[in-house]
Amino acid sequence: MSTYPSEITPSEGQKLTEVIKDWALAHGLAVRPPPAVITAEADPAGILATPVPVTLFPSPFPRVCFDQGTAVQKTYNELYASISQDEEFLAWVVKEIGNSDDFITELWKVHLRVKEEGYVQHKGLGLFRSDYMVHQDGITPTPQIKQVEFNTIASSFGGLSSQTSSLHNYLSATEYPLLEKPVERGTLRLPENGSAARLATGIRTAFVEYGPSSTRHPKCVLFLVQGGERNIFDQRHLEYELQKPQEPQILVFRLPFSEILQHTTIAEGSGRQLLYRPPQLPSHTFEVAVVYMRSGYGPSDYPDQSAWEARYHLERSAAIKCPTVLTQVAGTKKVQQVLATPETPSNPSILSRYISEDASRINLLNTFTNIYPLDTTEAGIKARKIAADPELCKGYVLKPQREGGGNNIYRTSIPPFLKSIPESHWPSYILMELITPPPVKNTILRNGKLEYGGVICELGIYGTCIWDQQSKTVLHNEQAGYLLRTKGDKSEEGGVAAGFGCMDSCSLV
Repeated sequence: MSTYPSEITPSEGQKLTEVIKDWALAHGLAVRPPPAVITAEADPAGILATPVPVTLFPSPFPRVCFDQGTAVQKTYNELYASISQDEEFLAWVVKEIGNSDDFITELWKVHLRVKEEGYVQHKGLGLFRSDYMVHQDGITPTPQIKQVEFNTIASSFGGLSSQTSSLHNYLSATEYPLLEKPVERGTLRLPENGSAARLATGIRTAFVEYGPSSTRHPKCVLFLVQGGERNIFDQRHLEYELQKPQEPQILVFRLPFSEILQHTTIAEGSGRQLLYRPPQLPSHTFEVAVVYMRSGYGPSDYPDQSAWEARYHLERSAAIKCPTVLTQVAGTKKVQQVLATPETPSNPSILSRYISEDASRINLLNTFTNIYPLDTTEAGIKARKIAADPELCKGYVLKPQREGGGNNIYRTSIPPFLKSIPESHWPSYILMELITPPPVKNTILRNGKLEYGGVICELGIYGTCIWDQQSKTVLHNEQAGYLLRTKGDKSEEGGVAAGFGCMDSCSLV
C-alpha cells in the first residue's frame, strides 16, 4: 500500500511522542494505567490516567473496503434486529451449543423466565459493531473486507475512536508537514468519524421511544459497568455526548453490575417500571428509560446466582435494554457460523429468512469468510478433520461463544487444545478461515515507548438500531462511525484494553 507511512528519525519520534502524550491526556484519549505500568498500591485512589496506545500515523486502508463496510452496516443492523426477534431460531442455536456452554444456557433461562410471565417492553436497542479485516490473497486483485465478528453487547471504543481520528487530523495539520520526509497538508484522505456522537444519538432516540415517565419520577439512562473499569474514558465520552444541553435533557447514571439489586427496584403494578435510587441521593428516585450494558457479557460478571437474578430483574422490567438477552444470544459465534457456513444443497443459506432484497443479501455474503461448526453435521465433520490436521489447521482460528479478547485458539494450537477438552464441548466452538491482510507498516506508541514494524488493521463499523418486536418494525437504523484497531503482525489478539492492540484511524488509499 505504498511507502506511507515512512520510518521516522529518533528525534522525530521523540517530538511526536511528546505531542501525542499531551494531546491525548488533554482530550481524554486515555485509559486508567494497567498494573504493569502503575501498581494498585501506587495509585490507591485511582486518580491516574495514561494515554491509550495509539499509532503515530493513520494507517493506509483501502477506500473500496472502507466504503464496503460502511455501506453494508444498515443491512447488518436489520439482519441482527430480525434475528433478535426470531425466538425459534435462537432456541435452536442454544440447543446446538448445548450444555457445553453454561453461560449461554443461563442467559436463555433468563429469557424463558420472563417469557413465562410476559414481556412488558417490546422495543430493543442495538449499539452494534461489525469487525472486519482486509483480505487480499493474490487470487482476486481487488481487496475485500471479511467479517471477523459481529458485536451485539458492550461494543466499545466508540468514544476513543472519534478522539483518535481528531488526533490524527491535528497531527496531519501541524506535525507531519514538518518531518524529514514530510506528509503535506491535505494529502491524507481522513474520513470523518463521529462515532461517539452517533452512538449517543442511538441511546437518545431510545430514550425518546420509551415515552413519558409513568411513575412521575424523572427519567434517566443507566450505564451498567464493571468495577475497576480501566476503559472509563471511552464510556465517559458517550455520557458527555448524551448530556449536552439539548432537548430532551438526559440524566445519566453509572451503576456497577454487581449492585443492580441493591439500588434498583421494580415499580408495583403491571407496568414493571425500573426505578433507580442513586446511593449518593437515596431520597431521589428515577425511572430508567434505557439500560446500556458495558458489562454482563461474560461469565466473570455472574459469579453467583444473585447476579443472574439481577439480569432477570432487568430483563423483566419496562426499561429499553441495550441489549436484551435475545440480542446478546444473537451475537454468539454460533449465529455468525450459521450465517456464513458455505451453502450446499443440503444446507441452504438462512439469509433470505431475514433479508428479502437480493442485492442486500449479496452485499452481506461478500463480507463472509468461511466458518464451520464443530458438530456432527456434514460441515462439522469436515471442520473436525481440518482442526485435527497439523498442516491444515494453520489456516484457521478456533473461537468460543465469548465476547472480549484473549479467548481464541490459533493455527497449530488448535489440535492440542481440542484434545484437552471433552469432545462433547466441541460444538460450542466455531472454526474460522483466517483472513489474509496486505502488509502495512506503522509506529505504535505504547506506554511511552515506540514500536515500528509490520501491523495488521481491523476495521469496526458501528451501527445503531431500534426495533419493536410486537409490531415487527424497525424504528431507527443508522450507521454510526468507525473504529480502527491495529496490532503488531506477530500478535493474534486485537483488544486495545486487553493490552495487545492500539487505537488507529484510516488514511484512505
